[in-house]
Amino acid sequence: MLNRRHLRIKVLQTLYAFFQSGNDSLQKGEQELNTSIEKVYDLYVLLLLLIPEAVSFLDQEQEVHKTKHLPTAEDLKPNKKLAQNPIALHLAQHKTLASIANNRHLSWRGEQELIKKMVRSLLADPAYAAYLEENGGFEGDRNIIIQLFVEHIASNEFLVSQFEERTIYWHDDYEMVTQAVVKTIESIKPSQAVDVALQPLFKDEVDDRKFITDLFRKTILNSEEYETRIGAKTENWEVDRIALMDIIIMKMALAEMLWFSEIPLKVSLNEYIEISKQYSTPKSKLFINGILDKLVADLKGENRIRKVGRGLIE
Repeated sequence: MLNRRHLRIKVLQTLYAFFQSGNDSLQKGEQELNTSIEKVYDLYVLLLLLIPEAVSFLDQEQEVHKTKHLPTAEDLKPNKKLAQNPIALHLAQHKTLASIANNRHLSWRGEQELIKKMVRSLLADPAYAAYLEENGGFEGDRNIIIQLFVEHIASNEFLVSQFEERTIYWHDDYEMVTQAVVKTIESIKPSQAVDVALQPLFKDEVDDRKFITDLFRKTILNSEEYETRIGAKTENWEVDRIALMDIIIMKMALAEMLWFSEIPLKVSLNEYIEISKQYSTPKSKLFINGILDKLVADLKGENRIRKVGRGLIE
């Protein structure tokens, strides 16, 4: 789920909070970094849980309508096609998902009004009416669940607002996690008897955890040296006048270029330039690129950049 750019961004966000707060506890900073990453998986689990929750709510509503004082023919014999949708049933019966949700204390208890809004939105969608009438087989069952999730759950403004209130971590993760949920739905096979594999948080947990920990530590522990180097290259600019985000991006780039021998130099430079486009000012890309080019020239001259493998330093 989390690729190296996402991991760099997580480190950047934690470093920004670390330096802005004046925090001097490396341990607390690392705890905050790990928490921000674990919250990504919480978001993934919560979004997955909403699919069977919404379908279950609709099923319960249909049962309640049977007891109306003057029920219609539709009330008495509702179309249960969505309630019997194999994708929704698979997620509802997913033992691994339920266990993870329980261990992480994640649920949608007490959120019936929010779920009702999602279901009402789906019921008004012409695609839902078409689904009830068509015989699209398993693909049709899958497509309606994806549509339910993408257009009526993940895009629900009340849900997005609630997530923003719950934690600051999820704003930048939302799009990536919704894509992971869709991939999970797409991977469910017809008549699948075992739990479909959930998306892993890391591609390689050992390497990725080491990467973020080392990047975080090396940036902080060498912060003064990196700031001195940056200051020497910012002609007519005092370091304290440069945006904090730009400073941190350049410090991270220096840490990665100097301490991660297996990462090609061009990859590090390109990654931090791309990150600056998203997290800094419109002019930061050119500014950061120019300073890093000068710093790389100096570091090469000092023989400080050492890469393992051919072509990694160019």
